[in-house]
Amino acid sequence: MKTTVLIPALLAALIGLSASGAAAEIVVRDAYMRSTAPDAPTGAAFMAIENTGDAPVRLVAAESDIAARIELHEHREDENGMMMMREIEGGIEIPPGAVHSLQRGGDHVMIMGLTVPLVQGETQPLALRFEDGTVLDLDVVVDRERAPEMAH
Repeated sequence: MKTTVLIPALLAALIGLSASGAAAEIVVRDAYMRSTAPDAPTGAAFMAIENTGDAPVRLVAAESDIAARIELHEHREDENGMMMMREIEGGIEIPPGAVHSLQRGGDHVMIMGLTVPLVQGETQPLALRFEDGTVLDLDVVVDRERAPEMAH
């Protein structure tokens, strides 16, 4: 009976893996979230996202049940030379063969209205949604000290 159940499940998994879409062309490296105090209302996630495909892909959202709202954010200098953080309108386009870094002081995933604390060493779910509807599910480690080298 186990063989009968496992073979269809394995075939379904293989079919899912061979489906076209952004997830098949995306490699995520060095994904992490900064740990937070138990009552902190916000957190952030960082990673390097590589497009290994032949066409541009657009990251349009990040999602998780660990927060009330999650947005793609950027740090930009305003006309007075002050650094401002704001939502990225329209998402992030990643050209073919390029790596886009979500990093401290730059583009990042802003996690607002945390429903759980981000505890050092734990992992939390985060889904990346692309313009074509593809969703890439990640288990992201919580690590306050990590500062990986990232490329643009």
